[in-house]
Amino acid sequence: MSEMLYRAPATLEDAVALLAGANGTARVLAGGTDLLIQVRGGRVDPQLLLDVKRIAELRAIAAENGGLRFGAALSCMELLEHEAFTHTSPGVADALRLIGSVQVKGRATVGGNLCNASPAADSVPALIAAGAIASIVGPGGRREARVEDVVLGPGKTTLTSGEILASFLLPQRAPRSGDAYLRFTPRTEMDIAVVGAGVSLALDAQGVCSRARVSLGAVAERALLLPQAAAALIGSTVDAAALERLAAAARAACKPIDDKRGTREFRIKIAGVLARRAAGIALARAREQN
Repeated sequence: MSEMLYRAPATLEDAVALLAGANGTARVLAGGTDLLIQVRGGRVDPQLLLDVKRIAELRAIAAENGGLRFGAALSCMELLEHEAFTHTSPGVADALRLIGSVQVKGRATVGGNLCNASPAADSVPALIAAGAIASIVGPGGRREARVEDVVLGPGKTTLTSGEILASFLLPQRAPRSGDAYLRFTPRTEMDIAVVGAGVSLALDAQGVCSRARVSLGAVAERALLLPQAAAALIGSTVDAAALERLAAAARAACKPIDDKRGTREFRIKIAGVLARRAAGIALARAREQN
């Protein structure tokens, strides 16, 4: 391991300048639950470790245009203890509750979970289903990207040299809306998803689904947004027939691998089951809003 510099800038401008000057040999430290393991295991050897916990924007949470914006360096536990957050997106809260132990949740961040770019990340399908938008700051200024467009594949994102993920916007919830996230793991906790499913939907005054978003994790090289699965719900009362169409669309979208934690066939089957169950929970939550 080479010599490593540690810096903890207080502003985004300083952080971007440090990252840009490191010529790609820097790593951003938010919670460190993934990064420190990678450093100790020799998988990465950064010359600069950039701690972003002191940057105010990355630690803020506030209402915005009827939705909620939260900093990428807030820990999962801080978000789960924030009433407005759990009310705005219970599906994302579902996912955060599944990330590691209490101790891990006290350090792990949603920004890190996204930028680590694991196909099995729990928060990512839930964020995609919720329609979350990422705010990214770099040498060229600020840009926004839908969460489903940030990850390219395992360990790869669209962030370029000098860019930092600053915050997420959870858009304003529609009336009579609900969302949910479920995952399957071999163990009840302290494990990563074999399959994860996030569903968000809204009902009109007659109880018909007027909009929906469906996302799956751990079934492809990155979390997937499934327009055809959402279309299976829209225009229906989310009855048994619609849920079966949803499950079929979810299964059809899967492109999983075989590994020691689950076969390709198993993952495809479970994807349909979890999508259907998550939609049922989202439906119940939407009906509670009446």
